[in-house]
Amino acid sequence: MTEHVEWSDAEAPAPQATVAVTPADAADAARLVAFGLQPKLQPARDQEYADLLRRYREDPPFARLADAVAAGLGLVVLEVSPRAGMAVTAADDSVFAVRMGDYARRASADSGDRFLHGLAHLAVAALAFPRPEDLADDGYIGRVTVNGVDAFVRQACRRLEERAAEQGENTDPATDAPGLEAAWRIWARRSATGATKDARRLAGSTTGIVAKAVAFLTDSGFLQRTGDDNGGTYRTTARYQLQVRDMAGSAALAELLELGVVPVTDGTPTLLPPQDTDDLELVADAGLPFHS
Repeated sequence: MTEHVEWSDAEAPAPQATVAVTPADAADAARLVAFGLQPKLQPARDQEYADLLRRYREDPPFARLADAVAAGLGLVVLEVSPRAGMAVTAADDSVFAVRMGDYARRASADSGDRFLHGLAHLAVAALAFPRPEDLADDGYIGRVTVNGVDAFVRQACRRLEERAAEQGENTDPATDAPGLEAAWRIWARRSATGATKDARRLAGSTTGIVAKAVAFLTDSGFLQRTGDDNGGTYRTTARYQLQVRDMAGSAALAELLELGVVPVTDGTPTLLPPQDTDDLELVADAGLPFHS
């Protein structure tokens, strides 16, 4: 006969204690998310920000509350750390989402130019972090220049042109052709600086498009301007590394990297072409990017 064991009140498992969320906790969590939405703000320069980051790391219930606040705003938390702060990115349906189409439309009314603005952003990301290990290394800092990015894209255009000619497809691409195949003709035909007498950089030139892209990334806290040489020199931030990690699986970025325009030998990327493509020409004063 089976005996039924009765649990006494003393033996019954105690219910898990729950910590009540106070309005002050919710305000602090929202405050931390608000700091995260200020990409140029560095925790090392704001004590309140640093204190909230410390609380996030040391207080799991507070961390869950802050994550919930971010999720409610349509934000994805990429990392919370002293180096990156509270790094967030906006989901597609978030009110904070900045869509490339919206950005490009503000930059230019021409549909071809909007396409080139997207390619410029891809090129900056590919040139800043050309190897998987660059994205995996939290201490890695990529550096790019405006003229260097333009030179990089123009070499990619030459590769794509050669590939199309070899395949007998050196005609206007079909509507379902890969994005880069459609882009190289537009970029290659566009002037690098413009046609003014003093060679000023025009907004519709390719270097003007790259300059617009890096200015946007700088305003967004993804790049920091370090000088004026070669059309402008920039270094990457922790936030940009996290963003590129998030987009590293995109087909367009992978296609651009697979062209092999940025060969890596001793760990230092370069825009110099590999030995078997010595006929490729660089843009004058490209300002080859350097990495550390």
